[in-house]
Amino acid sequence: MASRSCANFLDLASGNLLDIPRSPRPLPRVMTVPGIISDVDGYGSNDGDSDVCRERKIIVANMLPLQAQRDKVTAKWCFSLDEDSLLLHLKDGFSPETEVIYVGSLKVEIDASEQEEVAQKLLEDFSCVPTFLPHDLHKKFYHGFCKQQLWPLFHYMLPMCPDHGDRFDRGLWQAYVSANKIFADKVREVINPDDDYVWVQDYHLMVLPTFLRKRFHRIKLGFFLHSPFPSSEIYRTLPVRDEILRGLLNCDLIGFHTFDYARHFLSCCSRMLGLDYESKRGHIGLDYSGRTVYIKILPVGVHMGRLESVLNLSSTLARIKEIQKQFEGKKMILGVDDMDIFKGISLKLLAVELLLQQHPELQGKLVLVQIVNPARSTGKDVQEAKRETYLTAERINKTYGSPNYEPVILIDRPVARYEKSAYYAVAECCIVNAVRDGMNLVPYKYIVCRQGTDKETGMNLASPPTSMLVVSEFVGCSPSLSGAIRVNPWDIDAVAEALNLAITMPNSEKQLRHEKHYRYISSHDVAYWAHSFMHDLDRACKDHYSKRCWGIGLGLGFRVVSLSPSFRKLSIDHIVSAYKRTTRRAIFLDYDGTVVPQSSIIKSPSTEVISVLSTLCSDPKNTVFIVSGRGRNSLSEWLSPCEMLGIAAEHGYFMRWNQSTEWETCPLAADLDWKKVVEPVMRLYTEATDGSNIEIKESALVWHHQDADPDFGSCQAKELMDHLENVLANEPAVVKRGQHIVEVKPQQGVSKGLVAEKVLSTMMVNGGKQPDFVMCIGDDRSDEDMFEGIFRTISSPDMSIVPEIFACTVGQKPSKAKYYLDDTADVVRLLQGIATASNPKPKYIAAQTQVSFESSL
Repeated sequence: MASRSCANFLDLASGNLLDIPRSPRPLPRVMTVPGIISDVDGYGSNDGDSDVCRERKIIVANMLPLQAQRDKVTAKWCFSLDEDSLLLHLKDGFSPETEVIYVGSLKVEIDASEQEEVAQKLLEDFSCVPTFLPHDLHKKFYHGFCKQQLWPLFHYMLPMCPDHGDRFDRGLWQAYVSANKIFADKVREVINPDDDYVWVQDYHLMVLPTFLRKRFHRIKLGFFLHSPFPSSEIYRTLPVRDEILRGLLNCDLIGFHTFDYARHFLSCCSRMLGLDYESKRGHIGLDYSGRTVYIKILPVGVHMGRLESVLNLSSTLARIKEIQKQFEGKKMILGVDDMDIFKGISLKLLAVELLLQQHPELQGKLVLVQIVNPARSTGKDVQEAKRETYLTAERINKTYGSPNYEPVILIDRPVARYEKSAYYAVAECCIVNAVRDGMNLVPYKYIVCRQGTDKETGMNLASPPTSMLVVSEFVGCSPSLSGAIRVNPWDIDAVAEALNLAITMPNSEKQLRHEKHYRYISSHDVAYWAHSFMHDLDRACKDHYSKRCWGIGLGLGFRVVSLSPSFRKLSIDHIVSAYKRTTRRAIFLDYDGTVVPQSSIIKSPSTEVISVLSTLCSDPKNTVFIVSGRGRNSLSEWLSPCEMLGIAAEHGYFMRWNQSTEWETCPLAADLDWKKVVEPVMRLYTEATDGSNIEIKESALVWHHQDADPDFGSCQAKELMDHLENVLANEPAVVKRGQHIVEVKPQQGVSKGLVAEKVLSTMMVNGGKQPDFVMCIGDDRSDEDMFEGIFRTISSPDMSIVPEIFACTVGQKPSKAKYYLDDTADVVRLLQGIATASNPKPKYIAAQTQVSFESSL
């Protein structure tokens, strides 16, 4: 298999960040049966095995689940599976028939001359596809952007000064993007986009989904973040925040360990991208350009079989006996952490020091064994954390130790799996005191090892197993360990007290806590986690082939719009053709966001809009209505030049056919006494919500929170709705939620849909002829009622002839309409097109030509 890493990197260096080469197996485009795409373009497979397709999962991660070393005799590379790798364990969650392919980097650097041979060997022997990142690129990508910028930020550390973290470096970001593209190229080499599922792991590859989605619009793509996701106040400081968010949103399913991490991500999407989310039947979903991006909340588990098999090794049993003898008569507390500034090792030591100070009876009897795993990154912060840890341990041992007793034992060397399992099995208590951590499976491993089911462990099994956990509330595993003692790691006194409680708690209570934890951990292992994620990914992708997809956006802002197959852009030529051959036309236009830009400060219509509306109204074959939620005074003033224009104000509470007719008021909504009840309630919420305001209409009251804090405004809107629904239970009014608004209006007779029905019905009665052309354009939820009202009227038995209908929404989004226009400028151009068809003035043009000709003689 040819390696194209170097070539891809050169493409990136030239700036072609999203110029991914076309795949040799393009996605078929024609749907013959719902959910089935035919190969009419000639891309069908000729392989004999095509009828029996084996399910495949492609797991993409920074590192492959492999160990590598050179053979000392042959100097050849030798590879073996890393039996402790999570990537290897998650296969247990798939069916035995599933083929799993891994894409990622090796932990060693392979010379360019050997890459081809190694790649072929890894694919054949281990189903692994190596990325072979160039050395300099890997350094900037992993040790630079990932470890020096993303990792601290996701753990709530901001570079406030040069000595406290590295400032954002555009060059490192470029390396991150370049590396992600190389990973995407490798996925592209092995993927069958119609059938394969792709599961991307962790923060190293957060823009990879954009590259894959750009190449394969219907790819089945999941992502799981194994680190914390910071609050929006922290995340928004990242200069490339939008690019990363949009990268993740190009997935079908995004997984997080805890609800807190998911909530922070959703808040960032809301505040920075303006996206709303909702929960449907227990599943949280974000609407992103017609695609639903689902959110999965499930902590990863451990591999029970692997832990139990290591626990029963002879080397483990021997080490258990050694540790038991070494700490006989003492209470052993265990900590296992990376040497990292976020693991809180020094805070843990301070708590032990305080515990020994406050409880002298524990001196000589209490031992903290702290296993220090090698640091995953280098830097000044790591060295400072290591120095502080050693100084604190030395001080404690000097103060409270003796020639035969050290209260703190630091094991700062590589510790084999069997030895860690032995320490887990012997320790009375395990403490995880991190100030911020993604998941941390140390407590899970401790509980499994403490279960000690094998009598050969040499442990006392006459009584049921017990265990005690002291866990930081800032660790991802904390919510799932309800029997643990949760602590704030910064509160040294509270941690010391928690440790004392843990080691002095009665065995009966320790047993109950242990049983509760073991039941959860054994039933929520890594296989359960992987199976559950892939099950939800399959559900998230089930509608892929029932919608039309196309890509929009440049660079890392690329996204796929996914909408109904019948949904298409309204062509001016298409509608003008229908317009010319019809003689009785109804035209309905929304105001804000349709003929006037929603974001415009000037709300009055432009001269172009006035001109085109006047032209359309002057055609006797047309009945033209502006249907808006705005008040009648504003609309009648702004649209006064259009004498024959019909206006439906306040969603149809007021209607006027033209300037010579009187305003009609909806008779079913004459009782507006409920406004006296609603207004004081809205004022209460306005005072409590900075940035909100009340719009008072003649028939309705609207509470706006567009300028309020997004989360607080949304929360207050929900509360206001509940409040108003209670006080209006017996009133003829209805409470409705819109985009950044809560509106109260009459319960009956007021909606844009009823306006459309009334106009169409009146046209049939007054003219004696049915309309043969109906056009309706709008941009928001209230206009969906208008589309629905038109379809309802047209389908009634009274309509003997079905008119040509052009229901059109503004913006590419899910809608009851069958057509869309991109923006208000598109709407005006369309109206100008049909206005020209309505008034071509051929004689005027001929006259002008004649005058010009005669004047030249």
